[in-house]
Amino acid sequence: MPHKSGFVNILGNPNVGKSTLMNALTGTKLSIITSKVQTTRHRIMGIVNGEDFQIIYSDTPGIIRPAYKMQEQMVKLAYTALSDADIILYVTDIFETADTSQDIVKRLRKTNIPVLLLINKTDLDNKGSVNRLIGTWSEILPGAEIIPVSALKGYNLEKLFERIISLLPESLPYYPKDEMTDKSERFLVSEIIREKILLNYRKEVPYSVEVEVVEFKESDDLIRISGIIYVMRDSQKGIIIGKQGLALKKTATMARKDIEVFFGKKVFLELLVKVKKDWRNDPRMLRQFGYI
Repeated sequence: MPHKSGFVNILGNPNVGKSTLMNALTGTKLSIITSKVQTTRHRIMGIVNGEDFQIIYSDTPGIIRPAYKMQEQMVKLAYTALSDADIILYVTDIFETADTSQDIVKRLRKTNIPVLLLINKTDLDNKGSVNRLIGTWSEILPGAEIIPVSALKGYNLEKLFERIISLLPESLPYYPKDEMTDKSERFLVSEIIREKILLNYRKEVPYSVEVEVVEFKESDDLIRISGIIYVMRDSQKGIIIGKQGLALKKTATMARKDIEVFFGKKVFLELLVKVKKDWRNDPRMLRQFGYI
């Protein structure tokens, strides 16, 4: 049987469940998940291997109207995924209206790449919205194949997987068969830490934060990790640390527990907080953090 390999890129607006879908399809938590927009900032690949196939899934940032340079780079990453895919998974959900997707829809209409349009969160549909949305999206994107799914509950994901396999081109593997992502261990750790910041802090603070892992030393029974949390203002530094350091300690403890589960080892995690004013508009800092 010939071997199949290809790039399956996941696109859509914020909060439609792209990262939940990515994690469900890869069988591991590579993309962080919160209810906040801009949770996914980078393009993250998850690799699924079988004897005669390799699927390289790619989670992308939600498509937004950018307000600063970091967001501009995020949108560029998302739109790049339109051009280098073998299959596009365009994710919407039962709550989203088609008028929120006009720009991406225009681009999808012009592509020759197979598009699977996924209506997500069907487990929350108590108003019969799915059938109506199938009709609406059939008119808007007549070239797309529409599949209702629930990434959270696993509904129709087996059907989706089979359809992806059928559309994959014949090719040798692009990555070694034992790899599960293109991202480094340091990147995955920084994302886990950032997820806890998104969960623990409110208002603008999580969106002003970047995390950099500066040390990752692994021994047989322990991983020592040092990280820096960058914020844009002194007031944000105080919020991240909290009274007597309790807020930072809570975030570090939550992150450490998840990192231990992910790597299957005990972890010593040290976090510092530094101020880098307006880093979101600084090309040098954006390059350092991997946005450029």
